[in-house]
Amino acid sequence: MECRKATVLISCPDRKGLVAAIANLLYELGANILHADQHLDRGAGMFFQRIQFELPDLADLRTVIGRKCESLGMTFRLVWADQRKRTAILVSKQDHCLWDLLLRHRAGELATDVACVLSNHADAGDVARTFGVPFHHLPVTPETKAAQQQALVERLAEAQVDLVVLARYMQILSGDFLTHVAVPVINIHHSFLPAFVGERPYHRAHERGVKLIGATGHYVTAELDAGPIIEQDVVRTTHADDVDDLVRKGRDLEKVVLARAVRAHLDDRVLVYGNKTVVF
Repeated sequence: MECRKATVLISCPDRKGLVAAIANLLYELGANILHADQHLDRGAGMFFQRIQFELPDLADLRTVIGRKCESLGMTFRLVWADQRKRTAILVSKQDHCLWDLLLRHRAGELATDVACVLSNHADAGDVARTFGVPFHHLPVTPETKAAQQQALVERLAEAQVDLVVLARYMQILSGDFLTHVAVPVINIHHSFLPAFVGERPYHRAHERGVKLIGATGHYVTAELDAGPIIEQDVVRTTHADDVDDLVRKGRDLEKVVLARAVRAHLDDRVLVYGNKTVVF
């Protein structure tokens, strides 16, 4: 019988016997564990685990695992490897992250189907069409912001997406938008949060003479730039760098950090608890 690969992610208050309990259940189901990793947050008293396994297709697997997890006070997420997520990319005028994501997708680095690209500017249309991805231009003004966000919600619902990626989408999304979209939204922030929040971060960094600039990939919440962080990185700068140098270095970093964050989510390696993440 052909086997299917799956991943289960688990979180719960720590107690003895958790690893053995799940491993024994998978053994009883005839599963072969391919990879397992776990983390204990001693301060929070929380246990986290990610297990990849394969087994003959089992129609009631979710029910069986759910029953076991409920008895142990666990929260769990089960995903099948052959069920690819559908992703939408939102972008404004700066398209460097869009190009990078679509190139990585074409190269097979991102295990997803890119359902569409949406933008408040028409500029990104040529990029999307280059990769054969549907493009929607939804312009916005202060007077039409609410209507434009509603149109975004409708387009994303039609595309049946599982993930939204903000590839330098320079519009603030409301809490109502996030509620109605009801899927994870990942953003790339052009600085090393929490420093230099807001506009013109590279100009402000240059004024302060910083020696490191960074980028942050995080989940979007209703509180601006305060969602759980998935990925961060920095690059060194010197006194000889002008603002253009910082922007160039920053854009390179933004592409890499966003791609890492998106890949971690698509590979089901991220567990969120509180306003923090465990990234296996």
